[in-house]
Amino acid sequence: MSHPKIHAVRGMNDLLPAAAAKLQRFERAAIAALQGYGYRQIRTPVVEPTAVFRRGLGEVTDIVEKEMYTFVDSLNGESLTLRPENTAGVVRAAIEHSLLYEGPARLWYYGPMYRHERPQRGRYREFFQAGAEALGFSGPEIEVEQMLLLRRLWAALGIGPVRLQINTLGQTPERLRHRQDLIAYLLAHRDELDPDAQRRVETNPLRVLDSKHAATQHCLEGAPRLLDYLGTESLGHFERVQQLLREEGVAFEVNPRLVRGMDYYNLTVFEWVTDRLGAQGTICGGGRYDGLFELLGGKPTPACGFSIGVERVLELLPEPDDAEVACDVYVAHQGGATFVAAVRLAERLRDAGLRAILHPGEAGLKAQMKRADASGAEYAVIVGAQEWAQGAASVKALRAPGDGPSDAVPFGQQTQVPVADLPARLALALRDARQGRE
Repeated sequence: MSHPKIHAVRGMNDLLPAAAAKLQRFERAAIAALQGYGYRQIRTPVVEPTAVFRRGLGEVTDIVEKEMYTFVDSLNGESLTLRPENTAGVVRAAIEHSLLYEGPARLWYYGPMYRHERPQRGRYREFFQAGAEALGFSGPEIEVEQMLLLRRLWAALGIGPVRLQINTLGQTPERLRHRQDLIAYLLAHRDELDPDAQRRVETNPLRVLDSKHAATQHCLEGAPRLLDYLGTESLGHFERVQQLLREEGVAFEVNPRLVRGMDYYNLTVFEWVTDRLGAQGTICGGGRYDGLFELLGGKPTPACGFSIGVERVLELLPEPDDAEVACDVYVAHQGGATFVAAVRLAERLRDAGLRAILHPGEAGLKAQMKRADASGAEYAVIVGAQEWAQGAASVKALRAPGDGPSDAVPFGQQTQVPVADLPARLALALRDARQGRE
């Protein structure tokens, strides 16, 4: 009896080995950039109490209203949610474990998030974010530091052009005054708005400003501007952000319609955007969220952070020049006692830092060499009974030689090398071969 195939859940994608090289490149560059600015890793659970997001993100945000994967724990009746973002979870952890007891903290995270959205390019139901949270810092300097960190990351990855957009949301009293006038304006022009904007007019009017609908954007040209409602302190904070960016040579544009999608933001918000991904052009977003600690039961604490849409960044990365290979050395053998010897030799190669694949089981040398070539390895090492008895093994170069200066392993033919010297000679030969190809 045959069974039907089982496919992945819609919007949740497999990452196959051939595509992993770009992801690993991003991970290395992101971790290096984050650690270079003093950020330390934190990991939070994929599942959180639903209240973390309802309180933190806001009851009338799209994420909470329509996109969260929420369920009831059948054992205790608790409402749980797969995290749709990680800032609220990091703040929850900081409060629970008193992470700021000894002073401010710089934290970074990386992992999967979940939102029930319509899958499309750059937007999936399971997606990965890398992000940073600076907790306990009140000045605009830390916001600019995070933008500098991101500029450094984009340069390390070689992606571009990427534009920085910034805005300020001021403080809560200022937003409330603006909100009243904005609602009045939108109600007076309700017929000109798209259906989503009409729904948001009285529940979350700031999100209307972020609409991508052409008719709504045209209508908003005459809407009250939040900047006109800000007091001296909020305006001074935003001016300082702009001044520091100019002094550091960071190009930016002020986008008065940039509001972000969570209620917890205040003062500075920012996004990095590209024109290379169509409608899903934002690859990173963040800002300040000084009120989130109180919403989640903590003491008033200033904070700011950002998150990177990993899948979108990967689309901007060039394809690797060479396919990722699984190993440096493929170890073949003649079976029987030579298999045991090959196991021992493969372990010595790994001790020397080489990636080694040992051919499993019994097979002819011709078949093993075909597997060795297909593996992408630079070298094959063949353990034969006669050579091993003499303390040696045969080495064969599987790739065209580079122009490196070393002749540690001769190219072009099968050569016997003493087992005691083999790990060091292969390591040297691999280094020189790769240098010659660069």
